[in-house]
Amino acid sequence: MSSISIDNKQYDYESLPSEAKTQLANLQFVDSELARLKAKAAVLQTARVAYSRALTELLPVMGASDTLKL
Repeated sequence: MSSISIDNKQYDYESLPSEAKTQLANLQFVDSELARLKAKAAVLQTARVAYSRALTELLPVMGASDTLKL
């Protein structure tokens, strides 16, 4: 018999109504997707920083009075 804890209360998983099991599965899926997207966002942010640094290194060094227009 497996139990789950929801809001600090223990429940026997097998005795939950099927609708509750469905909602629990939905929550587990959403939590998994959020974790995956957070990891992907971290990778993308790291890549963004690297691309920004690479761009900065490629730009010409300008004097204080020079203006770069994009």
